[in-house]
Amino acid sequence: MDSSHPPVVLSISGFDPSSGAGITADIKTIAAHGCFGVSCATALTVQNTSGVSRVVPIDADVIRETLRSLASDMPIAGVRIGMLGSAAAASVTADFLSRLKGTAVVLDPILKASSGADLLDKSGIEVVKKGLFPAASVITPNLAEAEELAGLKVQSLAEMRAAAPILQKMGARNVVITGGHLPSSTDFVRLESGAEHEIAGRTVESRSTHGTGCAFATAMACNLARGLEVLDAARAAKEYVALAIERAYPIGKGIGPIHHLFRLK
Repeated sequence: MDSSHPPVVLSISGFDPSSGAGITADIKTIAAHGCFGVSCATALTVQNTSGVSRVVPIDADVIRETLRSLASDMPIAGVRIGMLGSAAAASVTADFLSRLKGTAVVLDPILKASSGADLLDKSGIEVVKKGLFPAASVITPNLAEAEELAGLKVQSLAEMRAAAPILQKMGARNVVITGGHLPSSTDFVRLESGAEHEIAGRTVESRSTHGTGCAFATAMACNLARGLEVLDAARAAKEYVALAIERAYPIGKGIGPIHHLFRLK
C-alpha cells in the first residue's frame, strides 16, 4: 500500500438509485473506512426502498474496459464484488481478477434482492462458483445464499457449520456466513486453515436494514486492504454494520438504508 494516499478499494456491483446498496452505498462505506472508493457498475436497477422492479445488465465489454482502465491507473488494494446481474458480467470479472495480484477480494454472492427478485441466473451462479470462488480472499454469503450455493438447508449455526466446508471444497478460501437473520445474529467463520469461529451479534430492531450485506462485505474489503486478518476484518465489519443500523434514520416507505456515514458525526 502506498502510504502517500489511502488504500484504493474497488466496488464491482449494481447501481441502486436509492443508494441503500450497490456501488453508491459502497462508496459511502469505503469513505467511512478512510479509503478511496472507485467503482464499476455491472447493472442498472429500477428500485426504491420498497423493492426492485427492473434489472438492466451493462454490456460486458463496458465492464471489461472499465475494470482495465481503473487497474491501469491506480493500485487497487481491495475489491468488493456484489451484484453481477449476468453470467457475462461474472465471466469478465473473473478474468479481471485472475490478472490482479496481491489484492484483497471479498465476494458477496448476491443472488436475489431482499424483495425476492432474481439478480443472477443459473448460468451466472455457475460462473461465480467456478470462476470467482477461487479468485476471492473471502466469500460472505447470507443464509439464503449459502443454502443456494452449498445445496443444503442453512438456517441455523449447525447448518452454517456444515455448509462452510462444502463452499471451501468448491474453491472458496475463507468463508463468512452472515447470520443477521438468526435470532442470535451470529456469523460463522471458517478460515483457510480450517479454524472455525463464531462472531456473536446483537439484534437491532429497525426498519433501516437495506444494504447490510453490501456494507458488511465492503467494510471487510476495506479492513483487509488496511492490513487486518480475515477474522479481525469480519469482526470489525460486523460492528460497523450494527452501529450503522442503530444510528440510521427513516428514509422511504419501505425498508430504509443503514447510515453508512454515521462516523462523520
